[in-house]
Amino acid sequence: MNQRFRITRSMQENNTEPSISLEECQLYFASKPEFTYSPILNIIGAESTMSIDGDFFMWDLEGAQIAFRLYMGDLYVAISNEGIVPKMIEIATDLQADIVEG
Repeated sequence: MNQRFRITRSMQENNTEPSISLEECQLYFASKPEFTYSPILNIIGAESTMSIDGDFFMWDLEGAQIAFRLYMGDLYVAISNEGIVPKMIEIATDLQADIVEG
């Protein structure tokens, strides 16, 4: 099972902007050519396909699409490959945010 992590500013006491906004993410990820924005995440299973609406910033990692989802002011990512961890740390650092499990 994958671990899910949250990139958040909600734990910072002195931060006047605790939420990560869609506009901030769009500007940030637009500067990263390996990321694309998608308003829908399609999950293809053996017998069905499920679509989830939201704000997804898709990262291409060795042919796999890794979704960073903006939801209620935080970015979420599931760690299905250890290669995701350094990218998650880079994003959190750039956004001046913390990483928490959950």
